Amino acid sequence: MSKLSKDQVDSIARLARIELSDEEKQLYSEQLSGILKFVEKLEEVKTDGIEETSQVTGLENVFREDIADGQTQINADKKVNREGLLSNAPAQKDGYIKVKQILE
Repeated sequence: MSKLSKDQVDSIARLARIELSDEEKQLYSEQLSGILKFVEKLEEVKTDGIEETSQVTGLENVFREDIADGQTQINADKKVNREGLLSNAPAQKDGYIKVKQILE
């Protein structure tokens, strides 16, 4: 499948619940066909014996460990306690900030 028809683009648009003009359908037909053609080219690449990788930069997760210590660290040298944070909240309940319910 190297060429998408305008009808196929129309079907995709209906699934995505978007309306497209005839000009847009023609444009997206050409653009998506180009993408599919490139993917077909990639499928021809021989990858036998090549080890799978998920990332190649060697970077590691640099987030700190998530430990509750009873205090929230704002800056490296300035800590604020729970009561201090709660005193700035418009509403609170049982030691937590109370927010408006958004789910039923």
